Amino acid sequence: MLLAGDAWDAQFRDFTKEAWRLETLPQYLVPQEAEEFSRFLSGQPVAIPEGDDEWFELIRKHQETGGSIGRVHIVTRPLSDYLRFEFAQYYAPQFEAGEDIRILDVTDRPNPLAGVQDFWMFDRSTVVLMNYESDGTQINRELFEGDPAPFVEFQRIALAEAVPFSEYVK
Repeated sequence: MLLAGDAWDAQFRDFTKEAWRLETLPQYLVPQEAEEFSRFLSGQPVAIPEGDDEWFELIRKHQETGGSIGRVHIVTRPLSDYLRFEFAQYYAPQFEAGEDIRILDVTDRPNPLAGVQDFWMFDRSTVVLMNYESDGTQINRELFEGDPAPFVEFQRIALAEAVPFSEYVK
């Protein structure tokens, strides 16, 4: 089942304890970010895009109720322009707001999650596969209807192998 619109929004609205993402690509082509990304590349300051206040509110809401939002991004150096943008534009303020962002750098070692695609997992029971073209253009989001156990294991590995965002950017 493909998720868009309210069905996608409901995943974030309805989870109770944890929303967690694995990111594996060096860039994501998101039309809403094009202008800010262009400004970033030209050295101009970038502002938090409108609508991100909702994300920060979601982080705070779940912190207050004992829940969490987190992610691990698998990267190699040198970081792509997009990753440098994502770190500055999103990760730094989201980490400060309380999102558990970690980086798994596989530049000088084997990737322990090679071949695993991007996904979101909600309450360790609902998995949404994030399907992308090789250039980072999103194709769709697909509700995974099988056993979530492999994804729980992918999360365990990612968290064990990654470092907190603040440590990585030192």
